[in-house]
Formats: sequence, structure tokens, C-alpha cells
Amino acid sequence: MPAEPDVSVVIPTCDRPLLATRAVHGALGQTHGDLEVIAVVDGPDQATVDALAEIGDPRLRVVVVPERRRAPNARNVGAAEARGRWTALLDDDDEWLPDKIEVQLALAAGSAARYPVVASRLINRTPRADSVMPRRLPAAGEPLSEYFCVRRGLFYGDGFIQTSTIMAPTELLRRVPFTVGLRRQQELDWALRAVREDGVELLYAEQPLVLWHQDEDRDRISLHNPYEQQLAWLRANRHLFTPRAYAAFTLSVISSMAAPSREGRHFRELLAEAREHGDPRALDYLTHLQIWALPPALRHRLRDLIVGRRDPAPAPATTAEPVDVG
Repeated sequence: MPAEPDVSVVIPTCDRPLLATRAVHGALGQTHGDLEVIAVVDGPDQATVDALAEIGDPRLRVVVVPERRRAPNARNVGAAEARGRWTALLDDDDEWLPDKIEVQLALAAGSAARYPVVASRLINRTPRADSVMPRRLPAAGEPLSEYFCVRRGLFYGDGFIQTSTIMAPTELLRRVPFTVGLRRQQELDWALRAVREDGVELLYAEQPLVLWHQDEDRDRISLHNPYEQQLAWLRANRHLFTPRAYAAFTLSVISSMAAPSREGRHFRELLAEAREHGDPRALDYLTHLQIWALPPALRHRLRDLIVGRRDPAPAPATTAEPVDVG
């Protein structure tokens, strides 16, 4: 193993040895091989430790966290352990396409910023269809919070960033750690805080470089609905959002977390929150209404019918252009 690899790959995992080994093999199989893989096992989990030990690649290191504290803390532990100039994040239930790191390093090399952060599109795979997200890339001068939060249609995925797409300078990940205890929107929270640092530039690879498995019969953080916690986080971080983005996020993401309760007081609370502290538009109100009117399973089927495709998404090209939203 080189003393200082170009890239450190950090993979948080817990109690999913098959998924963890798949993710590690995908990282080790990158076309850019000058890297190390740090699998951070979140709490005692001998089955995963044993499965990873069978891989037998000297570029793999396994770090076991004594007490389970979930993925944000595991990512921070991995960044602290990283020896590469760059750290790339990979959730254990996602997969990288083989040239992900190669493409992202090329984009970073073309940036004059001190801290280029490189993300990419991904293939969103559900049991019904594949779709590519984000469906659009940031426009020149567009506030990042509005790119991430303001929809141009009724379904999410117009503007998007997902953890497994992110490659960032290791120094930046140590300076701006993930928020421990936050259950959802972890990458959004990190990205909005990171781009406020001096010298940060966010770049996007135009082609998908990650396969995001949305297996709806498997437990994952993105299926949890911590409504009260997420609303408290949003209120505490209002300064990270423009009024337009604040209203859109409230009436879409937070609304989708509250809707399963079917409690009218939450419906009204979110409308008041968006109006008092944000700048809602007609599509935001319509999004809020359809989230509460339609069952989640029906919304998911409609989304896949409208924005998905039945055939597998094509393999990505090997070139990409940067999109600067710094």
C-alpha cells in the first residue's frame, strides 16, 4: 500500500456483511487504483469484520467503532483516518461505476479552487424502473439551496446531491464534519455548510457514476420519517437557505415526513412555517397537497412512470464537464 494514496474511500457499515463486501470490491476495482479503502464498522459486528478480512487486499483497512453512533459519525472517523489528499464517500448499500474516481479526479484537476468538491449524477434504481438524478445541473449563479430544494415538477430529483457521489479534499471533510445525530438530509446539511467555506467550489460530473439502490423492502435511513427532528434542524439552519428554498423544502421534504401521521395540525403547521419564513410558490402548494392526498406507494409508482425508464440505464461515458456552483 502506498504511504499516501491519492484517494481514501470511506465506507460506513453495520450488520450488512454482503453489502459491505460488494461496496468494498467496487471501490477496489476502480480504474484509478492508487487508493485506500477504509471500512468503518459502526459498533461491534464480527460478521462484517470476518467478511471483510476475506477480501485480502492490502489497500483495505477496517476500523471498528466501539459504540454504534450511525453513519455521520462513521464518516467523520473515516476522514480522520484517511491518508489520501481526497476522500470519497460510499454508503455500503450503493455501488460505484468503475471509472468514478478517475472522472472525478480529472474534474478536480481542472479546478483552480483550493477545495474542489466533486459530485455526480447517479442511477436511481427502484424495483420498478431506473432513473437518472439529478435531472438537471445547477444554472450559473443559482443559489445552491435553491438548486437542491426548489422543484420544477411534482417529484424530487430535479436538483440533488447524494453521499456516495461526493469526493472532497480530506482537509475540508475534517474542517466541516458531518452532523452526528442527524437522521436524514445528511449530505444536504454537509453540502450547504461546506460551500460556505472560503475556497470551496462544487463541481458535477454530467454522467451517472453511482448506482443508488432504492430497495423498498430493505431498511435504510432514507425510509425513516423523523418529522419533529427534521423540522427542528430546518429551523435551526434557516440561514443556509434562501426564502424560496426554505419554503420549497418545507412543503416537499418535511411535508413527506409528516404526511404519514395524517394529522391536520402538521399540514397546517408546515403551511404556516413556509409562509412565515419562506417564499412559497404555486408549485410548492401543489406539491404539499399531493403529498398529503396520495398514498406514498401511489406517488412512488407515478414518479417512476413519469421520470423513470423500464430498461436499465446505459453505462456512463468516460468524459464529463464541470458545473461550477461555488
